[in-house]
Amino acid sequence: MPAPVVGRRKEAIVRVRLIPGTGDFKLNGRTLDSYFPNKVHQQLIREPFVTLEKDGQYDVIASLIGGGITGQAGALRLAISRALIGIEPDDRPALKKAGFLTRDPRAKERKKYGLKKARKAPQYSKR
Repeated sequence: MPAPVVGRRKEAIVRVRLIPGTGDFKLNGRTLDSYFPNKVHQQLIREPFVTLEKDGQYDVIASLIGGGITGQAGALRLAISRALIGIEPDDRPALKKAGFLTRDPRAKERKKYGLKKARKAPQYSKR
């Protein structure tokens, strides 16, 4: 069994194993449809397979922790892309050109003292 590949986005961390199969997804023991009911997220996750025309060739077993739904979907896409390169290094240029190997560096900004959130100031009262 291949070693798990890690993908991250925001607070989400995903560990993925790709196994030759029929294209089944097992995400924390659930199917793709039940874990990500939103079709946009499902399409985002399948993009690396569609780009390489390998849809339905691998089973995906993934452990997803932290973050929200969109963060987990982005992390899963990155992990799948990295796993595909581990299997077939020649696929790297196509995935790189599509932007699937770039770790999205955006993260939540820290809250500053004196403010309500990272940048939101308390309401100003003149009198």
